Amino acid sequence: MINVTKEAAGWFKNELGVQAGQAIRFFARYSAGGTIHPGFSLGIEIENPISPGTVSEVEGIKFFMEDKDLWYLEGYHLNVEYNQEHHDIEYQYELAEGQA
Repeated sequence: MINVTKEAAGWFKNELGVQAGQAIRFFARYSAGGTIHPGFSLGIEIENPISPGTVSEVEGIKFFMEDKDLWYLEGYHLNVEYNQEHHDIEYQYELAEGQA
């Protein structure tokens, strides 16, 4: 599940020029670091869903992850929040109910 705050959706509008009716894809990408999967982090891109595994809509923008990338969030909910101090978004991974 993906939860995006209204403030975070505003960041996507301001920083990426995303408008209502468009979509943001979250995807797993190989990179240094990573919070829940070492060696992988979360990437974003403006793209329409093809085979969405999870979708949420905030401020008219669809935020989604394709079915093939859902392994990255297995057992977690993704919360996308706006960090006012850093003027940036941040990801919070919350254990899904029943996960330990």
